[in-house]
Amino acid sequence: MTVAAESAAGAASLVQSIDWLAIAPPTITAVVALIVLVADLFVPEHRKPLLGGIAIAGLVAALLTLLPLRAGDRSTFCLTNDADVCGYTADHFALVIQLLVLGGALLTALISLHDSGKLPVGEYWFLLLASAAGAALLPASRDLATLVVALEVASLPAFALVGLRRGDRLSSEAALKFFLSSVTATAVMLLGVSFVYAATGTLHLTRIAAELGHVPGQLDTLAKAGVALTLVGFAFKTAAAPFHFWVPDTYVGAPLPIAAYLSVVGKAVGFSGLILVTVIAFPSYREVWGPVLAVLAALTMTLGNAAALRQSATRAWSAVRLLAWSSVAQAGYLLVPIAAAAYAGGDRIGSTVAYALMYAVVNLGAFAVVALVARTKPLNRLSDYQGLYARRPLVALAMGFFLLCLAGLPPGIIGLFAKVTVFSAAVDAGLGWLAVVMAANVVIALYYYLQWTAVLFRAPEAEPEAGTGAAEAVGAAPESGGDEVAIGRPPAALAVAIALTAAAGVALSGVPQLVLRFAGTGLF
Repeated sequence: MTVAAESAAGAASLVQSIDWLAIAPPTITAVVALIVLVADLFVPEHRKPLLGGIAIAGLVAALLTLLPLRAGDRSTFCLTNDADVCGYTADHFALVIQLLVLGGALLTALISLHDSGKLPVGEYWFLLLASAAGAALLPASRDLATLVVALEVASLPAFALVGLRRGDRLSSEAALKFFLSSVTATAVMLLGVSFVYAATGTLHLTRIAAELGHVPGQLDTLAKAGVALTLVGFAFKTAAAPFHFWVPDTYVGAPLPIAAYLSVVGKAVGFSGLILVTVIAFPSYREVWGPVLAVLAALTMTLGNAAALRQSATRAWSAVRLLAWSSVAQAGYLLVPIAAAAYAGGDRIGSTVAYALMYAVVNLGAFAVVALVARTKPLNRLSDYQGLYARRPLVALAMGFFLLCLAGLPPGIIGLFAKVTVFSAAVDAGLGWLAVVMAANVVIALYYYLQWTAVLFRAPEAEPEAGTGAAEAVGAAPESGGDEVAIGRPPAALAVAIALTAAAGVALSGVPQLVLRFAGTGLF
């Protein structure tokens, strides 16, 4: 063979084929984000609402590309010398999380349509789509480099989204807290990733799993430190205690649609990354991360519920704060099956994915109702929901259903089913003490969920005179500084978001077993 032929053969061996259909969901979302960014330069101000329509159309197109991938058997960016080691895998786990992420972003966009005029429109839709693209990339990532890049692509636009209300002190403070905590988490995680790479010599998750089982004795401490630091970084991203301190102030300061987005999509990103590194990359170190995650789960659900109980009904933004602390408690429940996987195998992860799907649907619905109430009650106190049934009966019924799902009570069967599957995962793994802690926390959470539900159906109070509560309004967002407007028909997009989440919750309550069957296939 000539030198030229050998060179050509060597070059060909370095060329990777790309499965464009497999990477279509995050790719379409990213391309539409760029289209929105460029279009914003040329679209006149009175036509800016069209950008929201483009964003929604792009998210729908990305969701539709999941259909031809439903077999869950496509991989790309594979090593040329080992086709079984790939950087991107569209398996069932990735597809379920992409459905959750892109569906959550679509519902966030619907919630945002009525309110996006108060924000810089082009930047808002670009940042939302860019973050969704990173979030959709992450669950399919199968090497640490892609995983970290996807995580940061999902996180960096979120910082800007939280602080997008210019001139608002609360928004700026929330963005700063979110940024500092997330940057710290990323730094810790990158240090852990570098330790893991130094100990194993590879970044691909499956190869890391193989190499960690044969780490030389002098590198064992380095490998264990890398595993621990990587877990700490993801604990920040999932809002697990004691790394949850940024959550309530960030949710209060962010625009309400972005608080909804962070509560669902942000959690999906953190938990999917945590699942990938623990169960695929670090199975040989389960004795390190199993007990740690079990303790974090117990601590997270307990602190979240305890803080939610302390919310005063008359405190400004208490409704958002309660949902924020509730999301922390829900993160504790989501950690339980991951911890159980260290003791009883990776098939327990299906419980986490099923619970995440349930939580995404009902929590986005609850935030949609909160966004609707905020149009007439800008301070969004729990007391502002008193008599909602008398004014908007369908909205109150939907909110009551969402809260009962979060509590795990009928008729929210999907919420009860999700909690039972998580509880069963702990019991089957021999984590009886964690199951007891979870049961106690579920009972504690019933108090504040049922209390809020009861407020919806109480007789409405007389409207306060002008000026009442002015002291509470100090530091409020700019849009909350004026008089409350009369209750009217909800904007169409917001009504659609509430209706879609309510319908999805009812449908899933009818066939809850399908969620677990679909969510638990394909990864392990």
